[in-house]
Amino acid sequence: MRFEFATAGKILFGPGVTSELPDIVAAQGKRVFVLTGSTSERYNQILDSLAQAGLQATVFHVSSEPTTETAIAAIAQVRQAKAEVVVGIGGGSVIDTGKVVAAMLTNHGGLTDYLEVVGAGRPLKHVSAPYVAVPTTAGTGAEVTRNAVLMVPEHRVKVSMRSPLLLPRLALVDPLLTHSMPPSVTAATGLDALTQLAEAFVSKKANPLTDGVCREGLARAGRSLRRAFENGNDADAREDMAVASLFSGLALANAGLGAVHGFAGPLGGMIDAPHGLICGKLLPFVTETNVAALRDRAADSPALTRFDEIARILTGNEKAKASDAVEWTRQLCNTFRLPGLRQFGLREEAFSTAVAKARKASSMKGNPIELRDEELTAVLQAAM
Repeated sequence: MRFEFATAGKILFGPGVTSELPDIVAAQGKRVFVLTGSTSERYNQILDSLAQAGLQATVFHVSSEPTTETAIAAIAQVRQAKAEVVVGIGGGSVIDTGKVVAAMLTNHGGLTDYLEVVGAGRPLKHVSAPYVAVPTTAGTGAEVTRNAVLMVPEHRVKVSMRSPLLLPRLALVDPLLTHSMPPSVTAATGLDALTQLAEAFVSKKANPLTDGVCREGLARAGRSLRRAFENGNDADAREDMAVASLFSGLALANAGLGAVHGFAGPLGGMIDAPHGLICGKLLPFVTETNVAALRDRAADSPALTRFDEIARILTGNEKAKASDAVEWTRQLCNTFRLPGLRQFGLREEAFSTAVAKARKASSMKGNPIELRDEELTAVLQAAM
């Protein structure tokens, strides 16, 4: 057996750990470039604490899912500010943009030199500037992953900058920062974490270390995602989901994903829907399709027993089978009142394009079995 495991230089987790941010940043430098979401007022207390520590902060707003244009603007500003350290405070969009900014602060050239698909895809040569990732949602696990996803508007596609050098110097995970998430965001981000844990657990590239992380993360998401949605002030549920999100990032970065995320990337460039919602809508149908395909074409695959184990973890029923995981996920999506993908602009005539793009996606390589075009098309139809 051979496997590797890479993650952020250090992970700091716990309610209130954000208070340690000024000292952490000050140890790296005085000039700090801070990325936040569109409403940075939510983090005034954090920004004030940086100023009180004598740090010179330049603030950049990432108002929506990051585009190449957003990243290019941020890169120009961070270079002009001559920042010594980068801090990303927000959801996956903010944290991914921060990874790109920290990398481009120490690597020469333009953004497209290092992007896949639409750029040259050159490898980063130099270690990124010190980067502290502070997630405020519980879903992407981006604080411990080694890629950054950007939307390319002119091509209607999402692409990645990908390198081990993108891993943040520090992931600072404070569950208290997630309490202000509205129910819709709690649902979408939580479904992303749940999907990442499930896909990494059945991935062809799973290993004993990611298995343990996935089991623990699935157990926490199974008992707490619905609770966090129904009561955003449930501190125990929020902490569980912060752990599940962190663990989902650890798992996907080291074990890969599967067909749900194989679809989610391309669909994210084709329709205007939250990434986590796409994942949640596809998850039960991809699970059902994978199990049927494995039974038909690879009955001895260990992934089949893993799908049963996911069902046992999520339902708490020791006799549960994969079909119970499918039903559990469907019921959860019904609780969240997830609309079908048709409501976000997906049309049947776009299925062939979506399938072709999904087949080329890096996430698809981890799926436990190669799905046929008709199977992938049926998944899309079911999610409409």
